[in-house]
Amino acid sequence: MLVRDAMSTVVLTIGPTHTLRQAAALMSARKVGAAVVHDPEAGIGILTERDILNSVGLGQDPDAERTHAHTTNDVVFAAPAWTLEEAAAAMAHGGFRHLIVLDGGEPVGIVSVRDIIRCWAPARQRVPA
Repeated sequence: MLVRDAMSTVVLTIGPTHTLRQAAALMSARKVGAAVVHDPEAGIGILTERDILNSVGLGQDPDAERTHAHTTNDVVFAAPAWTLEEAAAAMAHGGFRHLIVLDGGEPVGIVSVRDIIRCWAPARQRVPA
């Protein structure tokens, strides 16, 4: 199975000056765990629910903190034609749970560990114990 078969095509894109509260509200409304941050200066990055949680856990004000300060810009991107095994290996190697999927340099989806598990679980359930 390929990344294109598992990825979510709901790509929330936000800017680097959104507050963490604004980002959290948008992510919650769209029921996604990560947002693509498009920063004209830094390029494409990712902000995850864990980034927001870490900030709040440090006592930072989500109404004052801007996404650019919490965005991961050193991003590993996936291609739609990657296998799920390739995506899982990249996630395991990098220690992250989301990959932005690029096609022609543009974000077309996000694949998460949960997406991969959903694809693999039915196949594993059919295997006799």
